[in-house]
Amino acid sequence: MRIKEGFALQELCDEHIIVAYGQEHIDFSHIISLNESATLLWKWAEGKDFDAESMAAVVTQHYEVDAATALKDVKQMLEKWDSLKLIDGYK
Repeated sequence: MRIKEGFALQELCDEHIIVAYGQEHIDFSHIISLNESATLLWKWAEGKDFDAESMAAVVTQHYEVDAATALKDVKQMLEKWDSLKLIDGYK
């Protein structure tokens, strides 16, 4: 899977948000804000192919969480990112 072209992580007033650039992505109906762990994963995934398992490994390296919990949480996050059309190749 891969982050779609046309989206970038920006910091705004100590918040990390996803902004769209390019006419095909302009939608001002909502702002996508990321928490600390989602920001870590977004930065890690930018510009490369990834899967849920490799993301879960990143989570376990940075946080005190077991692999099963990390994988469950990553899958939930990826489902959300997919529903927002931020990634290609989910499932």
